[in-house]
Amino acid sequence: MTAEPGLGQSPKPGAGEPSAMTPARLHRLNRWLVEGLHEDLVALYVESRASATDDPYRRPGRQNFLNRLTVDMRRPGFAMVTAETDSLMGCAFGFPVGGDGSWWLGFDGALPRSIEQLTVSGNVLAFADILIRPHSQDRELARRVQERLLTDHQASLGATLVDRADRRALVALRSWGWLDIGELRRPAGATTFRARVLPLGEHTAARLKGLVTMPGGGGPSGA
Repeated sequence: MTAEPGLGQSPKPGAGEPSAMTPARLHRLNRWLVEGLHEDLVALYVESRASATDDPYRRPGRQNFLNRLTVDMRRPGFAMVTAETDSLMGCAFGFPVGGDGSWWLGFDGALPRSIEQLTVSGNVLAFADILIRPHSQDRELARRVQERLLTDHQASLGATLVDRADRRALVALRSWGWLDIGELRRPAGATTFRARVLPLGEHTAARLKGLVTMPGGGGPSGA
């Protein structure tokens, strides 16, 4: 499972653009409700992954996104949180991580004990994707949808995997509160991922203190 967070440079308010957007309404959707939103979700995916410097011949793969969404929707406990104003502004979706720890298979080194304990106790939620339409308050919107998805699942830790070559995704996740804990490589895959976690609440954040590594694979950092 890979996560491809919605990424785009947040535009600064300019002439004719309001300094504050209408507060988004959050909704939790199950797989059946998501099936009716495929067209809107694809449009959100494309816009959230686009930037002014994108090569037109390397635009986001719509079918690849839909294929991944279809697979994730079949996982037990799948749910999505959407953010809407007069249009779809963002979403996050995922599923619970099994207590057997198989989701962490391929982690480089020993999985931090605190994360292992949270996994065994069923308190970890895998984020399959986070899509945020680029705008001046996208960081706050990302925080809201992430926290809502965790809260709805009664999870205290989010987890996701990102291709280590995807620098835009890594930078965006860092700005959205995600912490880097090391590398992971699936036995059957060629891609090396950075493993990121998102603690919910001060208690969980305190348990992870000192475990976060730098994206280059260095030692512990307070970042």
